[in-house]
Amino acid sequence: MHFFVMNNQLTIPKLNHLPETLLRDGAVHLELEQGIVIFRASVAVQARINELLDKQKTNTLTEEEERELLGYEEVDDYLSHVNRLIRNLSQSSEVDFAA
Repeated sequence: MHFFVMNNQLTIPKLNHLPETLLRDGAVHLELEQGIVIFRASVAVQARINELLDKQKTNTLTEEEERELLGYEEVDDYLSHVNRLIRNLSQSSEVDFAA
């Protein structure tokens, strides 16, 4: 995943596709952490990722499962980046109000 800087600000990278299993309802849910909305993979998606990781350890992943796992990794990187941007924006807003 590549991050872009424009006008001294990070921008959200674009994804080319989502893993098919992530397109199901409830695959991503929202949580509040210290009043900030955070995006997380659902319990079902996390279980699937763990299943794929276990198969990867035993070298029993199919090519399709390998692509699925890579897709999850890309989405995880994306969600982590979005969550960092949200936290940073929230923190900078707090600093601006304190000034």
